Amino acid sequence: MDRRIGSEKDIILIKADKLAKEIYRITKTFPKEELFGITSQLRRAALSIPLNLVEGYARISKQDHRRFLEIALGSTKETKYLIYFSYEQKLIKESDKEDLLDLSEEISKLLWVKIKTLRLGGK
Repeated sequence: MDRRIGSEKDIILIKADKLAKEIYRITKTFPKEELFGITSQLRRAALSIPLNLVEGYARISKQDHRRFLEIALGSTKETKYLIYFSYEQKLIKESDKEDLLDLSEEISKLLWVKIKTLRLGGK
């Protein structure tokens, strides 16, 4: 990841970037008729996670930063549902579903800890 975007040490952003890239890779195999349906929705939800992290890092106040982390958390939950939905529709393999859900869950947990820390006045 380009250091001008976010810190290479930011594990949440690194994992969110990986998830978005994996979603893009996997959705390339989705049927053409889903391009403006589940393909678009899943890609937008997954990409929203790192985008909101980056935008939150650009905010000066902790309150604004936390708000963007909360939006990223919501996008993570949305992505998790769409992964499961895609699996149910037989658009993704079980192994991909498990890998994507595991990564999404890691991101959710890390975001939640960061949000709680900011609520308590930490960095």
